[in-house]
Amino acid sequence: MRITDLLKKEAIITGGQAASKEEAIDALIALHEKAGNLADKEAYRQGILKREEEGTTAVGEGIAIPHAKSDAVKQAGLAAMTVPEGVDYQAPDGKPSNILFMIAAPSDGELHLEVLSRLMTLLMDLELRDQLLEAETPEAFIKAIDRKEEERYPDELRQAAQKEPETDGEEGYRILAVTACPTGIAHTYMAAEALEKKAREMGLRLKAETNGSGGAKNVLTPEEIEAADGIIIAADKNVEMVRFDGKPVYKTNVSAGINRPEELIRRILDGSAPVYHYSGEKTTEAGSVGKEGIGHQIYKHLMNGVSYMLPFVIGGGIMIALAFLIDTIAGAPRNSDFGTYTAAAAFFKTIGGVAFNFMMPVLAGYIARSIADRPGLAVGFVGGSIATLGCTFAQIGGDAAAVSGFLGALIAGFAGGFIVLLLKKIFSFLPASLESMLPVLILPLFGITLMGAFMCLINPIVGALNTAITNGLNSMGSASQILLGCLLAGMMAIDMGGPFNKAAYVFGTAAIASGGFHIMAAVMIGGMVPPIAIALATTFFKHKFTAEERKAGMVNYIMGLCFITEGAIPFAAADPLRVIPACVAGSAVAGGISMAMGCTLRAPHGGIFVFPVVGNVGGYLLALAAGAVVGMLLLAVLKKKKNAD
Repeated sequence: MRITDLLKKEAIITGGQAASKEEAIDALIALHEKAGNLADKEAYRQGILKREEEGTTAVGEGIAIPHAKSDAVKQAGLAAMTVPEGVDYQAPDGKPSNILFMIAAPSDGELHLEVLSRLMTLLMDLELRDQLLEAETPEAFIKAIDRKEEERYPDELRQAAQKEPETDGEEGYRILAVTACPTGIAHTYMAAEALEKKAREMGLRLKAETNGSGGAKNVLTPEEIEAADGIIIAADKNVEMVRFDGKPVYKTNVSAGINRPEELIRRILDGSAPVYHYSGEKTTEAGSVGKEGIGHQIYKHLMNGVSYMLPFVIGGGIMIALAFLIDTIAGAPRNSDFGTYTAAAAFFKTIGGVAFNFMMPVLAGYIARSIADRPGLAVGFVGGSIATLGCTFAQIGGDAAAVSGFLGALIAGFAGGFIVLLLKKIFSFLPASLESMLPVLILPLFGITLMGAFMCLINPIVGALNTAITNGLNSMGSASQILLGCLLAGMMAIDMGGPFNKAAYVFGTAAIASGGFHIMAAVMIGGMVPPIAIALATTFFKHKFTAEERKAGMVNYIMGLCFITEGAIPFAAADPLRVIPACVAGSAVAGGISMAMGCTLRAPHGGIFVFPVVGNVGGYLLALAAGAVVGMLLLAVLKKKKNAD
């Protein structure tokens, strides 16, 4: 998908004028209609206006990208206009917007996110922005974008032309990479970007496949794999490995792809990457490639489960939070019916509860699948379900006191995976003619039976532990709760999406199930502070940052407010000894204030978009502002002055 594939010359105005934001929106919608992108102009307009009500789509630095997914879109497309004098689009930096793109996307799929991501990547280039503003015709406008896309995505152009893979000696080594993180949102693409950028600096050609939340993109072809000198796997979850049989493969975590791209590339160049041999047991496991430690293997299996669990937690959790918001607005009495008092609230609470209740089975199921491949899935699902029911040998139907919850589901996931691996070894004597029975009959039957017995045995123990933890949290004094808030929020900023961050976040989401809404509030605010603190620092202490960092800093306002902590990673990677302590301190301050002011959050994600369901939203905003300012001031003190550029 190229920007120029979606942008027609009849959908472009160069050197335009717009007296207001509304006038600019009308002009862009008219361009979409002229290009034949819309089936219903008015319905599409309502979609654009609804998105603007949620918050301006101006991102600062003179750029605005209004967008909408709508059934009124006949075909995906872009409209664009330049306004040399600028138009007030309510940008975060207060500056007028002079380059405007409007995305029209069908209601199915996530095309608008792909286009938005690519536009932001391209428009961070100051040279391109200048060329677009100077373009006098739509043809010149398109040509400027086309040149930048060819420069930025050379492999994509080659594939579009359906050429054979290039392996001429003038371009040096041919290296491939696969990047993947548990959530498939930020780290995945940042690692790919870092590897491709470093390879270009080294005069090499590198193609990176991203295994993101929307599926694999830029997929490596068999021909490219055959021609490659080696493959880098920078992933914190399993990726398809059988295709790399017989090739040099170096496997590491996704953070290494972001922070140490040159080192990984040189592993392939100097021949130190081991040759991968497919064992025939699992199609998604990298085996011993890269000599993974036990700790990283455990983390990878856990994060595999968490990545599949999060959509259920986030979707269901926000729906439940909306139910409470609806009943609050309706003035419902705060009794046992609160959250289901009105019909609308009952709908959201019930459906959200169904989604939320899948959390434990999905977590356990996909941890087990990560360990034992597909046969582990059913065994893990059953174990996670038993954890939520609290089944014991004394009360097989379930005992509320023996519900082992999140901790039980974690144990069930790992136990389920290793139970299946053990059964595979036990039944390895089966002749080839009976091997087909193993995954469909023997492993599920014996695996589920053993899992049931195991969970009935441990549920009372883990249930008692859960009760003790809950009672301990509830009995904490004010000082202890503030300290807990500081600790969890600070953890969110230590590695910004890594193990510490994920541990704090998982603890927060698990606390929601037991009513620990104040814990989730501290966790989310801890993740929002780092990008906002960095954005503030790049705005008010420009001399401490390079021109490139100042450009990236503007985007961090949006990322921070949307609870995307990963926006801070490039800054932390470039200067970890100064940036990380400042961000940790700011997050800890915010988390402590949130706890001290009794702020609560029933939704497990969403940033500013779920502030309406925050308990004591005024205190929460104060905590966020205080943490961000502390982080900004520490960055101003710790960072060295940069040379003028």
